[in-house]
Amino acid sequence: MEDPRQVIIRPIVTEHSYDQMADNVYTFEVAKTANKVEIAQAVQDIFDVTVTKVNVINVKPKNKRVRYQMGQTKTWKKAMVTLKQGDSIELFATKADNSK
Repeated sequence: MEDPRQVIIRPIVTEHSYDQMADNVYTFEVAKTANKVEIAQAVQDIFDVTVTKVNVINVKPKNKRVRYQMGQTKTWKKAMVTLKQGDSIELFATKADNSK
């Protein structure tokens, strides 16, 4: 994959991933065909940080029922990226309070 934005699909923001941000571990949904080297290079290119470690998890589908039919959620790949000490990714831009 050439474009880093095709590798990194979106950040995953849950309570657990938000707690891990204090330890410089950020969680992303990534392309299913991406490997650890491509993920690390994409994060470095997009966010201008230094990646020290990448853990990858293939998330299995869950069975869901819609009325009378059984279906499944989609399969996807999750990457937990550890950054060098001192680096950080600003996922949420803080806005000034404009209340009157």
